[in-house]
Amino acid sequence: MFDVHPFRCVYTGRVDEGQTQSNPRPAGPALRFVAAALIVRGGEVLICQRRPDQPMALQWEFPGGKIEPGETPEQALARELDEELGIRATIGGRVTHIRHNYRHGGAVDLQFFAVYEFEGELENRIFQQLKWVRMEELPTYDFLAADRNLIKDLAAGKLL
Repeated sequence: MFDVHPFRCVYTGRVDEGQTQSNPRPAGPALRFVAAALIVRGGEVLICQRRPDQPMALQWEFPGGKIEPGETPEQALARELDEELGIRATIGGRVTHIRHNYRHGGAVDLQFFAVYEFEGELENRIFQQLKWVRMEELPTYDFLAADRNLIKDLAAGKLL
């Protein structure tokens, strides 16, 4: 579950399939729906660094992207992983769901899915760099604000 505030996101744990969220504020046109992958290899997860020419330059994130109209989150994530990394991923179960409001006024609704299997060689098509990182080392990287509480839980071994 999560609690949305005007300038911060408070992550309070996993949102199960049957749960719904309640947000008293209308989402507005700035809300983006995103699916992201926690690609796991042993005790490591793949992280990606944004390029210097992108918004929130050089911050770290997990691969994934916008859910297009008519796509399920899983379909969107499979498409994004092919576009960004050149892999055909088997999308696993949803790990968590977070909504975050940025100070500049944008908002993002993020669904994170586990990916334990994929076909193809990882190819960096859009990022500054890719890196396999041990879960406990995640907090040492400068992640996007929306990911920071998730990072703490991953590092503590609470989610995967």
